[in-house]
Amino acid sequence: MAERSKTADTGSDIGIDEIITGNLSKYPVVPPGYYGQPKKGHLLFDACFESGNLGRVDHITDFEYDLFIRPDTCNPRFRVWFNFTVENVKEYQRVIFNIVNFSKTKSLYRDGMAPVVKSTSRPKWQRLPPKNVYYYRCPDHRKNYVMSFAFCFDLEEDVYQFAYCYPYTYTRLQHYLDNLQKRNMDYFFREFLGCSVQQRKLDLLTITNPVNLRPGVEQKVVFITARVHPGETPSSFVCQGIIDFLVSPHPIAKVLRDHLVFKIAPMLNPDGVYLGNYRCSLMGFDLNRHWVDPSPWAHPTLHGVKQLIVEMYNNPKISLEFYIDIHAHSTMMNGFMYGNIFEEEERFQRQAIFPKLLCQNAEDFSFSSTSFNRDAVKAGTGRRFLGGLLDDTSYCYTLEVSFYSYIVGGTTSTVPYTEESYMKLGRNVARTFLDYYRLNAISERPLAPISSTWKEKAFCHRYGYNQGPGNNQAASKPEKKTQASLKDHIHSP
Repeated sequence: MAERSKTADTGSDIGIDEIITGNLSKYPVVPPGYYGQPKKGHLLFDACFESGNLGRVDHITDFEYDLFIRPDTCNPRFRVWFNFTVENVKEYQRVIFNIVNFSKTKSLYRDGMAPVVKSTSRPKWQRLPPKNVYYYRCPDHRKNYVMSFAFCFDLEEDVYQFAYCYPYTYTRLQHYLDNLQKRNMDYFFREFLGCSVQQRKLDLLTITNPVNLRPGVEQKVVFITARVHPGETPSSFVCQGIIDFLVSPHPIAKVLRDHLVFKIAPMLNPDGVYLGNYRCSLMGFDLNRHWVDPSPWAHPTLHGVKQLIVEMYNNPKISLEFYIDIHAHSTMMNGFMYGNIFEEEERFQRQAIFPKLLCQNAEDFSFSSTSFNRDAVKAGTGRRFLGGLLDDTSYCYTLEVSFYSYIVGGTTSTVPYTEESYMKLGRNVARTFLDYYRLNAISERPLAPISSTWKEKAFCHRYGYNQGPGNNQAASKPEKKTQASLKDHIHSP
């Protein structure tokens, strides 16, 4: 890499992130001492758009640029997400971009991860070749970690866009939900649970057979949330995969709608998403540390969701059976889960059933990476707080999925995630609820037919997880919340 010019050095001990206050807006980067209109090849950077993030660019040479992530609003600690465009390029212009102020040291860039790119004429996001990406400690930047990538602009008229991972904006979610609403499905309900600080909508979806919503009917509820951390965009694709499957005409989806009520809040931090933050809200809060006592004015979306969950918990007609909060992970491969630790051994063992079944359904989900903990630092998370609030018939998980790739079982080959494969994981999560409830209905009355696969799962359930035949999940439920038997004519997937 070229030696940094004096213009690239602050000349003081003030952290570079402290002098970045906003996103670049159509900012031309010209050589030092150059005056006049930018010429072709003087790159024009822009991040003043929804979910954009790029705070500063320094010209090192005509072929190399240092790029600085804008920190999360009101919180300079977090600098990970980037999303920006480049235009005014020359045909076949080769450059090296160095992203120099990451706040994390560990990164999947060490394992082959690469940024994603698209352009005007090629609007589908794709990952850069890993061989063009380097991650290393840089002596020119106080030995901070730097991610450098080489790129060749091949079309002069194109606008190129680069991002940390596949963007999923607040506007995209609104269009998606608007289109679902236009389909007038009697089992899909959309309501506004409240607004963010900047008055963006907090959507709440209910997906179920409308019969389940009649007054006095007992409900088994699965509550799913996503995007409490705005830069963790894969969580939105997973969540969309869950929604797509549940509203589909697939026979498994119909059975799930008949017997369960799905409540989904697909974007808990719409302001952070819109602003291009990585972890925080508009006011600099990591919302996933404020579940214990969310403020109605500082954390209104979290406050609204928690209030609803507490109301459901206090309703004797509602059994809140699952809470799953979807995230993305910046240092690990695959999908996996975090669960809670309980004093009761039986409850702890039962908690492992759902991720074990999901592992059988999704080749990218790793049960071996799934872990259960009660770290003090995680006390304010949704999983930890609700795991302590709800009774022993409820299971609370954080579902994590890698920003980069998964490893196919029995091999060492990595398969980079795409938007579609993230959504496929979501579909497999939804399908696993059928497996879970079929398995636990076996002890009440057999379902016909039961395939050999189901017999194996039943054996695993009875003898792999529990201490004896009397400790199965169905038997441990309170009598008022018996497991619903599923329709006999639906075969296992």
